[in-house]
Amino acid sequence: MRSAITISLVPQARGGPFVFWDDLAAGCAKATQLGFDAIEIFAPGAEALDADAIRPLLDRHRIKVAAVGTGAGWVIHKLSLTSPDSAVRAKAREFIRAIIDAGGKLGAPAIIGSMQGRWGDGVARDQAIAYLKDALDDLGHHSRQYNVPLIYEPLNRYETNLVNTQADGVALLKTLKTNNVTLLADLFHMNIEEVDLPSAIRSAGSSIGHIHLADSNRRPAGNGHTNFAPIAEALRDIGYKGYISAECLSWPDPEAAAAKTIESYRRYFAKC
Repeated sequence: MRSAITISLVPQARGGPFVFWDDLAAGCAKATQLGFDAIEIFAPGAEALDADAIRPLLDRHRIKVAAVGTGAGWVIHKLSLTSPDSAVRAKAREFIRAIIDAGGKLGAPAIIGSMQGRWGDGVARDQAIAYLKDALDDLGHHSRQYNVPLIYEPLNRYETNLVNTQADGVALLKTLKTNNVTLLADLFHMNIEEVDLPSAIRSAGSSIGHIHLADSNRRPAGNGHTNFAPIAEALRDIGYKGYISAECLSWPDPEAAAAKTIESYRRYFAKC
C-alpha cells in the first residue's frame, strides 16, 4: 500500500477534513519531507489542476497525485448529480468531467463524494438513483481514456441518503454498464455506518479502489478509538494495493496531523 495526504486549495472548505491548505508547492514539500508517496488534491475546479504547472512540482519532489476531488462543485456552486433541476445536473457533470480531464493528465482518478447529492426536495429516491447511475456510467466511461477509474464514495447518513455503506456501494456498482467505477472506503464514514469495518472491507473486496484514512472523530489516525490493526489485516486479505490517503482534520495543526498520520500509516499499513 502507498501513503497519500490531502491538500485543499478551496478557501470555502476551510475547517474541513484536509491536512494541508492553500499552497500546493508547500504541501508537496512537506509531504515529501515526511515520506508520503502521494498527495490528494481538493481543487476549486479544473483550472487549478494545470498539468503543465503541477508536473514539474511533482517531479521536483518525487511525489505522485493519488486522486483529485470534485467536492468543490458542491461546496462552491451547489451542483449535484441528482438535483431536480436538469440544468444543474448537466453543470455538475461538466464540472466533474473537466476535473477528470485535468486529473487524468496527471495520472490521477477523480472522486465523486458530496456531488452525488441526495433524494428528496422534489426528487424521489428511485429517480435520484437513476440519475446517479446514468452519471456514473457516463463519467466512468469518460475516465477510461486516461487509464484510471472513477472513484465513487459512499457517505454517512448526515451527508447523503443515497448510498451509505460499502455493501450498498457494491450493489450500485453491479447495476452499472461500465466496469470503470470503484469504491472509496472512507474509514470515518464507515465508522458511522458499518457494523464491522473489517468485515465490510472483506465483503466489498476488489470493488474498493481507494481508502480515506481518519480516526473515529475525524482527527488523524491514532487520535480516536478506531482499531486500525484489523482494518489493515482485512485490506491485506483482499489484496488491496492502492492508496491510504489521509482525509482528516488538521488537528492540532497541519504539521502535527501529517506527522501523526505517517506514523500510523507505517505502524499499520506500510507492510500490508
